[in-house]
Amino acid sequence: MSENLTLVSAMARLRRGPGRGFTFVGRDREERFFAYEALESEAWRRATFLQERGLKKGDRAALVIAEPEDFVLSFLGCAVAGVVPVPVYPRASFKNADGYVEILAHVVRTSGARAVLCMEGNRDVVERIGEHGAAPEHVLAVESAFTGTAPSFATPTIDERDLCFLQFTSGSTNKPKGVTVTHRNLVANASAFLGPHGLDRNDDDKGVSWLPLFHDMGLIGFVLGTLVKDIPVVLLPTETFARSPGLWLETITKHRGTITYAPNFAYQLVTKRVKDKQLEELELSSVRVAGCGAEPIRAATLKEFAQKFAPAGFRSNAFLPSYGMAESTLAITFHPVGTEMVVDVVDAEAMKDGVARPADASTKTPLEVVSCGVGFPEHEVRVVDEQGQPLPERRVGQVIARGPSVTEGYFENAEATAEALKDGWLQTGDLGYVADGNLYICGRIKDLIIIRGANHYPQDLEWSVGDLEGVRRGNVVAFSVMRDGTEELVIAAEANRADAERLRTEIARKIQQEFGLSPAHVAICAVGALPKTSSGKAQRRKTKALFEAGDLGEHA
Repeated sequence: MSENLTLVSAMARLRRGPGRGFTFVGRDREERFFAYEALESEAWRRATFLQERGLKKGDRAALVIAEPEDFVLSFLGCAVAGVVPVPVYPRASFKNADGYVEILAHVVRTSGARAVLCMEGNRDVVERIGEHGAAPEHVLAVESAFTGTAPSFATPTIDERDLCFLQFTSGSTNKPKGVTVTHRNLVANASAFLGPHGLDRNDDDKGVSWLPLFHDMGLIGFVLGTLVKDIPVVLLPTETFARSPGLWLETITKHRGTITYAPNFAYQLVTKRVKDKQLEELELSSVRVAGCGAEPIRAATLKEFAQKFAPAGFRSNAFLPSYGMAESTLAITFHPVGTEMVVDVVDAEAMKDGVARPADASTKTPLEVVSCGVGFPEHEVRVVDEQGQPLPERRVGQVIARGPSVTEGYFENAEATAEALKDGWLQTGDLGYVADGNLYICGRIKDLIIIRGANHYPQDLEWSVGDLEGVRRGNVVAFSVMRDGTEELVIAAEANRADAERLRTEIARKIQQEFGLSPAHVAICAVGALPKTSSGKAQRRKTKALFEAGDLGEHA
């Protein structure tokens, strides 16, 4: 890793040449190519306008920008000016506008952002943050903020120890907190996950991504990391993927993409949506890395994808299950590149006691868990008990990590930082175990459902229910509530009203048959009723709170 390498100096080192740059695909599917020199030039130009507005090194600027092109150019402009960008989810619909404005105001207040960069189309929503006590000095629409002749510019000195950006957590458990990512953290993590022990980048690589850029996997994985390690990319708008999932694979085909990434649900979605006629037009043999992370990984989902797209040249050994989190910049463990994914089949009954015992012929309830691989050089990963002591292999405990990728904590939040970092070890809050050196993730500590002394991982219950006809896959939440001193199970699922009565019975029956549990309540909710984070993760605690308040929106 080069001494004092920053995002800004990494841009200056990028090799110039044909095809080396970023391709932005618009909502109209038109492509606009920015060669690296044009990307860097526009970043410097935008930096001058930010400085002219009075923004100086260390100031924060919130970015609420839906267009990938303007987001990337504005982010890099902030970096050149020494201004700390704060990516924020740009609301894509009018649903729950008040709740969105409240979260946006929280991020602006918490970060102390002096400016908010947005687009003309969402400026009116952004300006409502004043209703919640957020008062940035500037609200700037990117369409007009960077026009005209560039002003003079006093180049700031950017050091690897300086803040590169604030990555606000997705808020699946509580209000988002601002993770402090330095240039050193960014370079260390990019060098790890794109280096020889990660994706092992080569000069022929090209990334293709539709992932949201306000989220660490899209931002670091396909913008910042690829700039640090010199990988051209093609970026699609997230909402375009949501409307037409097949466009993701069509873009890989067109550009001969070699690296792509997505959460489990996306592989499931394209497997379901892509028709045979579309399949005939796809060519996926160029894909050497199809990463999967950001949410629990289901072996069956990836196997079904590989089977369906094998005729298009997709190879199953391209799958790269991984594990990471914003507090460690991005990546913590990766499955070895170019090898078949490893699936551990364990006894679900033993898992209730925190033991990942391999299944055998006598196992009544086998459970498949996908390996997330191993840690990187200069980084350490452990599984520990409640006292922080290392556990032996195949015992479930909390995953902790340390190394140069681990950030210094949360912005101006000493209490949360002290809770997350103990003696340099990041307390991930995730449950997992190690087997044959590989890390397996089971779930979140605080989401664990404990009934009659047995542990149950909510995603296992959710996946089981999601397979039932009529249930919206990926829109199931399992949690527990206390009633008369006893922990009881509740299952909430989205479905149409016409299926509600049938599904209440079928869900209860399936949970009983597969897990030996009798749900105290099965809530069949209207489509869109279950809360999710901006990155699409289930908000189990918020769902639980809505249920307990009687506000879950159940069908009668």
